Amino acid sequence: MEQRKLGKTGRNVSIVGLGTWQLGADWGNVDQAQAREILAASVEAGVTLFDTADVYGDGRSEQAIGRFLKDNPGLDITVATKMGRQLEQLPENYNLANFLQWVDRSRHNLGTDCLDLVQLHCPPTAVYSSAEVYDALDTLVSEGAIRNYGVSVERTDEALEAIRHEGTASVQIILNAFRLKPLDEVLPAAKAANVGIIARVPLASGLLSGKYSKDTSFAENDHRNFNRTGSAFDVGETFSGVDYELGLKAVAEFEQLVPAGTGTAQAAIAWIAAQDGVTSVIPGARNVDQARANAAAADVVLNEEFDAGVRWIYDHYFRESIHPRW
Repeated sequence: MEQRKLGKTGRNVSIVGLGTWQLGADWGNVDQAQAREILAASVEAGVTLFDTADVYGDGRSEQAIGRFLKDNPGLDITVATKMGRQLEQLPENYNLANFLQWVDRSRHNLGTDCLDLVQLHCPPTAVYSSAEVYDALDTLVSEGAIRNYGVSVERTDEALEAIRHEGTASVQIILNAFRLKPLDEVLPAAKAANVGIIARVPLASGLLSGKYSKDTSFAENDHRNFNRTGSAFDVGETFSGVDYELGLKAVAEFEQLVPAGTGTAQAAIAWIAAQDGVTSVIPGARNVDQARANAAAADVVLNEEFDAGVRWIYDHYFRESIHPRW
């Protein structure tokens, strides 16, 4: 699989990575044997980037990755984790003392002395411009607890602020066919500053897989059931913030663009990977078949007509409601 430099980390990572929220929680149940199979299938398909967080299943996702890497020594895998959602979301909670505690827990979960990449996990907006926060992150690097740091953001203005800071190695942002705003300013700014871009929620919580209908139901503990109005966390995390039934109409249009022999989800992932400035796309997977199919998107080549169609769908269905918000 094609490898790209992940910004200031200097590390090469696969253009399709693996998001592991599903291995922890909030997507229904994934047992640990299945988690191991998903990780193994991804690596076999060429994936070299795992993205996780300390709150995915209260550490279960990190622990699954840690066990897998311990049992498979020598793999050239970059693990990007996230921190900051264990406490009430107040800017003052983003301090060195808490960082040290969170990082130590992640190091234990992942079975490593030094974390490859730690990302602030969608903190309050004020955190992105705090000099004290970046000083604390620099301290973690200088003390050898982490190699690099970045941010995961909800909004483009947060991404642009983080890119301004010299130590920011990467930005993780929602980017998919239903969320195009990052193309305007974030990707060009990141490229100019040598900041990596990790595209998250690439399938709009599965909408862009083309597998859902208005009659599809989700488990009680699946965020696609309990967070449709943003009652648990930012609604932009669930179906990219689009209305579910409107999203289904847009997906029907999207499917008409997909080349014969290519899966809908694969086309959605490949389109993101083709955008100038994107380092890696991190779809999740709940089973081995999904993991393999997602990784295979790295080989899909799309034409200009496909790109134009994606932009028309966005303009027609979502720009008015989505573009100003995130």
